[in-house]
Amino acid sequence: MGIMAVLMLPLLLLGISGLLFIYQEVSRLWSKSAVQNKVVVITDAISGLGKECARVFHTGGARLVLCGKNWERLESLYDALISVADPSKTFTPKLVLLDLSDISCVQDVAKEVLDCYGCVDILINNASVKMKGPAHKISLELDKKIMDANYFGPITLTKVLLPNMISRRTGQIVLVNNIQGKFGVPFRTAYAASKHAALGFFDCLRAEVEEYDVVVSTVSPTFIRSYHVYPEQGHWEPSIWKFFSRKLGYGVHPVEVAEEVMRTVRRKKQEVFMANPVPKVAVYIRTFFPEFFFAVVACGVKEKLNVPEEG
Repeated sequence: MGIMAVLMLPLLLLGISGLLFIYQEVSRLWSKSAVQNKVVVITDAISGLGKECARVFHTGGARLVLCGKNWERLESLYDALISVADPSKTFTPKLVLLDLSDISCVQDVAKEVLDCYGCVDILINNASVKMKGPAHKISLELDKKIMDANYFGPITLTKVLLPNMISRRTGQIVLVNNIQGKFGVPFRTAYAASKHAALGFFDCLRAEVEEYDVVVSTVSPTFIRSYHVYPEQGHWEPSIWKFFSRKLGYGVHPVEVAEEVMRTVRRKKQEVFMANPVPKVAVYIRTFFPEFFFAVVACGVKEKLNVPEEG
């Protein structure tokens, strides 16, 4: 009996590997069919995450509208996509110069997209401006600029495209947000405020448009790290705040987030929270034990010897 078990183990592992491979292939094909021929608008397509989203959706056969602030970088992304694409299975992306912090031009860009394609099936609000510094050293003008880029820009674009989705009774809006839409981290007051505002807006919008079969999704990673930055091996810190901030700062790779955005579109998920266990626990502590959470965060501020400067 023991010999039979030993002989069966490799066959069992082979069978499991085969099933996993089949599942991955079916999921990949399913993802492609979910966005094939769909008009997909991606803001800040020249960022790390934007590029990965562009790659995933372009491979899936979407009609891409790539938005960004820098025309040269948009053209570089265009060339990169076209160079590896199968022309018989993909569409040529449309490039649009767009700075979401310039609210006055957002409506014109949205109307340009609608005039070109007649509709937008999927809007991926990805653009984000970050700022780190003590609140009293950040100018009010800079606070407003962050709110324009992270809140007013995305909701302006959404409001212009939304009537088209409602009239067609179909569409999906994806907000790529951040863990700081759930709770604030010191020295990021304006950024956290903008993320809280954006999350609140799209949570409300989700309920408002459900009857029109328009899906609103939010994807909230901790932080999106650079391509070549990986977590260092760490150890238990004597300070709770240091341990928490180190875990929080690991972040998620852009490829992982882009693939999760695709899964979110395919499965029409309403909310996704991408984080390792420590930030997830922090969200629950903030909700159920706020005084303890605030005490830990306050200790972390006191331990900082070098206070970050504006910019």
